[in-house]
Amino acid sequence: MVSQTYTLMLVEDDQALRSGLRELFEREGYRVVAASCVQEACNLFDAHIHLIVLDVTLPDGNGVALCQEWRNQGVTTPILFLTAKDEEFDVVRGLDAGGNDYVTKPFRMMELLSRIRALLRTSRSQVSTTLSRSGVEVDQEHMQVRKNGELLQLTLTEYRILLVLIQRNTIVPRNVLLEALWDVDSKFIDDNTLSVHVSRLREKIGAEHIKTIRGVGYQWAD
Repeated sequence: MVSQTYTLMLVEDDQALRSGLRELFEREGYRVVAASCVQEACNLFDAHIHLIVLDVTLPDGNGVALCQEWRNQGVTTPILFLTAKDEEFDVVRGLDAGGNDYVTKPFRMMELLSRIRALLRTSRSQVSTTLSRSGVEVDQEHMQVRKNGELLQLTLTEYRILLVLIQRNTIVPRNVLLEALWDVDSKFIDDNTLSVHVSRLREKIGAEHIKTIRGVGYQWAD
């Protein structure tokens, strides 16, 4: 059971799956707002929602486009995709749209719950200070990043990677980044997903700032 009440938005058009997941989440102590389509999700979303579990294929659109729309509006709420597709293209498309993680159907319930807990833990563990390196400012209170004064649109996962790299003035091994993003036991880690996030972060922050230490990990470079 969760130690405090978090509100999850579940966007899933399959009625049986939606009902089953809602029961699972409520049994774990979460408050659940459920939607069956894009329009309903847009109508129900508000700032009190802590995490969104979002199906990719919906009757009146798709989750990837909805995620992109929310990110364009400045919504930083963690988004976890549910998808029946496991091809790399679909995974990259979802992450590039601003998603923080994905689970492929059929999935294990305990894995889904673990990933939700990890995203919530990452989201709430920010400290109210601002870090500044080489024109890049990280506002931890508002979870915003600016480069030369310009606000950057980062996903929560990209933000967390950047924060770890800047906070540690040394080489950060890949396993350390993975543990910072997901569960501490690294049980459900996808190493390729980390590479995708780092690549997207480089495009936004400047490739010169993230140095690859081959065979080890990454390091922030001023």
